[in-house]
Amino acid sequence: MYIANIEIENFRGFSVKKVVKLNEKLNIFIGHNNSGKTTIIKALQILFDTSYPKKLGINDFNRQLSIDYLKENPPRVVLSSTLKESKGEAEYSEDIVLVSTMLTKIQRPYEAKITYEFFLPEKEIDEYKATMAAISSPDIDEYWSEIEHSFLNKYVWRLYGGDEKLKTVVDNDILNRFDFEFMQPIRDVERDLSSGNNSLLKEVIDFFIDYEIKSDTTKTKDVIKDDLQKVKREFAESSRQLMAKLQGRLTAGEKQIVTYADNTGATFDEASPRFSGVLNETTLYSALRLTLEDKTGIKLPPTNNGLGYNNLIYIALLLAKMQKDAMGEYYGSNAKLFSVLAIEEPEAHLHPSLQYQFLKFLNDNMKSNVRQIFLSTHSPNITAASKLDNLIVLNKEKEEIEVAYPGLVFDLTNKEDKASKSYIERYLDVTKSDMLFAKRIILVEGISEQLLLPIFTRYLNSDLVDSHVAVINIGGRYFSHFLRLFDRDKNEYAINKRIAVITDLDPVRKKTDVKGARFCSCYPFELGKDSSYEYKSISNTIANLYSDRKKSISVFTQTNNTGCTFEYDLLLHNPTCKELIVPSITNGDTLLFLMNNYTKKYEEMVAAVGDSEECKRIKDDLSDSKNKDQLIAALYLLYVSKAASAQEIAEVLDKKETDYLKGAFSFKIPPYIEGAIKWVLK
Repeated sequence: MYIANIEIENFRGFSVKKVVKLNEKLNIFIGHNNSGKTTIIKALQILFDTSYPKKLGINDFNRQLSIDYLKENPPRVVLSSTLKESKGEAEYSEDIVLVSTMLTKIQRPYEAKITYEFFLPEKEIDEYKATMAAISSPDIDEYWSEIEHSFLNKYVWRLYGGDEKLKTVVDNDILNRFDFEFMQPIRDVERDLSSGNNSLLKEVIDFFIDYEIKSDTTKTKDVIKDDLQKVKREFAESSRQLMAKLQGRLTAGEKQIVTYADNTGATFDEASPRFSGVLNETTLYSALRLTLEDKTGIKLPPTNNGLGYNNLIYIALLLAKMQKDAMGEYYGSNAKLFSVLAIEEPEAHLHPSLQYQFLKFLNDNMKSNVRQIFLSTHSPNITAASKLDNLIVLNKEKEEIEVAYPGLVFDLTNKEDKASKSYIERYLDVTKSDMLFAKRIILVEGISEQLLLPIFTRYLNSDLVDSHVAVINIGGRYFSHFLRLFDRDKNEYAINKRIAVITDLDPVRKKTDVKGARFCSCYPFELGKDSSYEYKSISNTIANLYSDRKKSISVFTQTNNTGCTFEYDLLLHNPTCKELIVPSITNGDTLLFLMNNYTKKYEEMVAAVGDSEECKRIKDDLSDSKNKDQLIAALYLLYVSKAASAQEIAEVLDKKETDYLKGAFSFKIPPYIEGAIKWVLK
């Protein structure tokens, strides 16, 4: 059995009823801040954690309700979960017996349901409506304030099992068989690891004491019970001897205390104070201290340890406690049957390699101690190391929380979908996984665009960081793989975010009279010049896709028949911007000469161009004097060192930002890039 979903209605950030699908084993909730990750875990905790308070506060209601609605309807919170039969589960398993009174589907695979409601009782509704009707203010906060002070204390909660319409209250004995352990994001594990006085340590020690006897699989239960009784008797005898020695050392002192008692009249009823006691195992737990011992034998307290390591130790103890609570031999019919572990921000204080190890550790423990695990995280390291099937992406847009499932986007019976899923899981590294956390995304082909887009955005008086926009360099034209994750028009499970794709036209040509000839890159001014070639002004298939600016994905590229690559377009629109001639560009002197002589005749400019084979090709095909801009752009593309030059250009433009905003520096952002930035920020 496993928790198959959680339905949330009018709870915190969730206004309309939202059903969140859950995986049978590991569930990792990711998304930007306030996207609903914590809310889902809290909803699960309300349903399955018997120790968690069930009464809610005024801020637990969703605040998007209108005044008209509040006048007629007291707000209510409804949470529910469906539990389903696991694959391979025995026909008459303990699980189905546990949820037998909550079944909503008897046929296999069976389904059960648990529902929580927080509501104002029917008898209070008339008074509620009258009170709300008396408020005439247009300020909705006054209505919420009235609910808090006049009605919140009258609200009640109920837990129902099975069909919620029948209102069958769940038996507490059933709920007590669920073990929901929650580790908060802000935690003081050093306090919890201090000594055996702590309830967690005390429980764990109490279970694992004499573990070599309890875990001996070669002996029967009766033999194990006899062995445990034997060591307990031996310990009891030793403790009696120890207490006798202690009392013996107090004999003279006890007499003196009695003398004082006689003098004060405390022994008037012939009753004298005496010291007695029993020293048992539980009493001695408080004397135990958890220490950390290094290879040299030096023992140190947890306070000397790093916070990250202490977190891991605490989680290990928590799992040990869950193992204990599930032992039928130890608790009998009171043993926990269904164990759930929830952790917020497990990456807290852990460096990347420990995060990877921790994720592996959790996966391993699902095979034995824990049925389901729920994590909420902001860590791209954990995300990058996870399977797409385990990820649940939350995104808040226009006050509505949307849920996406990257693993369900792909139809594995389709060869292309299967290849795309494998590609993404292989290449979704720490940097690229930022796309799952950002509110909006710009996908680019290479490092040049990635380095320069943030500066271009500032030149447009905006900021990508402030707008939670991530620029993701996918290292080529592999957009189609990643776009499957976000194409909500094609798949309901896709992530609904605004995605701008910036890509190059990359025109190509090939010889028509050469058998087996392949397409090679060419300049846009060469298109159609030579009839012995076959030309394509656009070799990038994605350039013609996603052209609808009203949808969530849109592709931006250069102007057809004049566009080529990012570097080409950068100079095509800035043919005299000498600041773009940075040190890493070879033959920068030639480009500077062309810029300085831009106003002269075309023939004088061309004379300065070298005689290499590529330079001759450019000069021969650019015979028109109107093509000065394309001459400079083509030579720039020939001489540029993409990554190094982009970094140097970024430094130059960064220094020139103030001058640009004042109008003292002339620079034009390539139009297709400006369009992409403005569209994604819209």
